[in-house]
Amino acid sequence: MSGLAVRAAAAVRSPEGRAPEDRPAALDYFRDLLTPFGEKPDEELLNRGAHVQHRDLVDLLVADEGVGRSRPELLVVTHALPDVVPFTAVAPHMTDRLGGRAANFAIAQQGLAAPFTALRIASAYHRAGRAAEVVIAVLEQTTLPTPFPLVQDTPLIDSAAALVLGAGGGEGAAAGTDAEDGLRFVRAHSAASAAEALGADALGRDLGEDGTLLVLGPWVTGDVPESSAVHRVAPGSYCTSLWLELADHWQEWRESHRRIVLCDTDPRSGRSHVALFARGEG
Repeated sequence: MSGLAVRAAAAVRSPEGRAPEDRPAALDYFRDLLTPFGEKPDEELLNRGAHVQHRDLVDLLVADEGVGRSRPELLVVTHALPDVVPFTAVAPHMTDRLGGRAANFAIAQQGLAAPFTALRIASAYHRAGRAAEVVIAVLEQTTLPTPFPLVQDTPLIDSAAALVLGAGGGEGAAAGTDAEDGLRFVRAHSAASAAEALGADALGRDLGEDGTLLVLGPWVTGDVPESSAVHRVAPGSYCTSLWLELADHWQEWRESHRRIVLCDTDPRSGRSHVALFARGEG
């Protein structure tokens, strides 16, 4: 069976906020959550937030034509920051919007590693014949009940990205292309540093080879191996950064480069994560 290739993608940045909903219930929830740790919710901080819920981000992603017409057999929602109103099961909600037949779950509490984990899981499902089409959503909302330096100091925006993955070249492929021309997921891995994660031993090839584009997330610091082409992602997001850029540019990158290497370093753990996509490679 051929590997998963990008068929469609969508990105959402800074959507319009909403008035706080379920405020008493949400405050009661946050009080119960935080009191055992000697903290309490910051009501002023909550009131200043945009209150963009994960459900809002999912609905905006599904409104994209390429994502909205997908009918996945596996759907994975990932996020590094919690939902502002934690009362909606978002993965089942998104599944219902996309045909209602996908096995679905969420990955959280892994920081920006979560989407990389989702890719490995999706690839395993596909190789096992359990999912011909997969949707991965990466969500980030920034209204939190307590101060979180990563959000306030950066600052971060509300954002989301979705990838539709399946066999073949996919929607939007140039005329005459086939499965071998699709931007295919090859592997994802992590290491103690970006230099180690991007080394030839980890990737199986030298980044300096012609046709390789290295996409560096905003949290990568220090030296990295030289690449034939480099694209740096601007600050403003935590776990969505690479995937917003991939959603925006995957078609042009597929036409211009043989390999796309995505890399970012989690500022909280210090570990670096890499995903390799390639045209015509399994």
